Amino acid sequence: MATSVEIAEYDTEELETQLSETRRELFNLRFQLATGRLDNFSRLNHVRKDVARMMTELRAREIAEAEGLAAEEIPAHRAAARLRSEDDALGRTRTTAAERRAAAKVEEAKVEDQAAVDGSGAGAETADDEVSDDVASDNAAPDEQKEG
Repeated sequence: MATSVEIAEYDTEELETQLSETRRELFNLRFQLATGRLDNFSRLNHVRKDVARMMTELRAREIAEAEGLAAEEIPAHRAAARLRSEDDALGRTRTTAAERRAAAKVEEAKVEDQAAVDGSGAGAETADDEVSDDVASDNAAPDEQKEG
C-alpha cells in the first residue's frame, strides 16, 4: 500500500504506470470476489484507496499545471519535502514495514549462516552422541525384558 508521500515522489509517467497496474489489480480482485476465490477481502479496500490516492495526486498536478505552479508548490509536495528535510537534518531514513521485515529476514539469515559455520563441528558431535545413546538403549532393552 502506497502512502500519499510515496505517491507524491513519483514523477507523472511513473504515477500513471502505477495507476494502470493498480487498476488492473483492482479488476482482478473484483473478479476473484465475484467468483468466490478472494481470500483477503481487506485487500480490495486497500487497492481502491491506492487508486483514489493516485488519481488525487494526478488531479493535483493537473490543477497546478493549469495554474502555472511548480511541483514543489503543490501542498502535498510541500509536506513531503518538509518531511524529507526534517529526516535529512536528523540523519534518519524512513522505511516501510515491508522494507523493515525484509531487512530483518536478511539479518536473520546472516546470523543462521554464521551459526552454521561456527557450530558445524559441534553439530556432528551431538549427532554421534545421539547414535551411541540409541545403541545403548537398544542393548539395554533385551536385558529389561529378561528381568520382567
